[in-house]
Amino acid sequence: MPRFFLRLSFKGTAYAGWQVQENAVSVQEKLNAALSILLNNETATTGCGRTDTGVHAKQFFVHFDAEEETVPFEKLVYSLNAILPNDIAIEKIFTVAGNQHARFDASSRTYEYFISTSKNPFLKEYTMFSVMQPDIGRMNEAARCLIRKTDFSSFSKSNTQVKTNICEITRADWQVRNNLLVFTITADRFLRGMVRAIVGTLLEVGAYKIPAERINEIIELKNRSEAGVTVPACGLYLSQIDYPFLQPTPPIPFPV
Repeated sequence: MPRFFLRLSFKGTAYAGWQVQENAVSVQEKLNAALSILLNNETATTGCGRTDTGVHAKQFFVHFDAEEETVPFEKLVYSLNAILPNDIAIEKIFTVAGNQHARFDASSRTYEYFISTSKNPFLKEYTMFSVMQPDIGRMNEAARCLIRKTDFSSFSKSNTQVKTNICEITRADWQVRNNLLVFTITADRFLRGMVRAIVGTLLEVGAYKIPAERINEIIELKNRSEAGVTVPACGLYLSQIDYPFLQPTPPIPFPV
């Protein structure tokens, strides 16, 4: 049976994350239902990962299997967008090899976290608001300590069902873009709550609450209580997924 990849984006405010859940509305639930209607067959998707409640995705990939003659390529993107809620957008559908997997074949994932230091009512659901003006130089010094392959248990939610907490971070830095503070981080995989815990810890560095080199000690302790607070979900975006068999596609340039 042929395998298809879908590239999509979504605003996560109204959803309990990507993954189907028993007592909450998820993005996957909406997409599965829409595909099942259009393909006239119960269709389940597999996502490139999972996102927490309220987290956005500027780029997300899923795969599903279906008989090729039942997939109306020329109008499926249009039809899906017509029946899905306005906060979920399908961008492209294409065939891949039958053994290619949206989750397991991803070589890297990039997240961005956006912080507004001036009150803006139009960014309320898209950025974290902070009255503090953190020291970006100190935060970037601390962020460089993250670039390695190691155990990041100190930045993970407890009692998660994963085989290992080893991740390889290849990029971690802060920038100022159009008056917003933006943290960008790329890794081969992420733990639950990892990025938001890292951002909370780096903000403590930027506020002179802890020294930059303290990050190394926090990592070695492998204890979530040693790291900083978990920042709000509204500022977090899954921005790019890379695969060895796909040409990288730039993410949506939002909020900046």
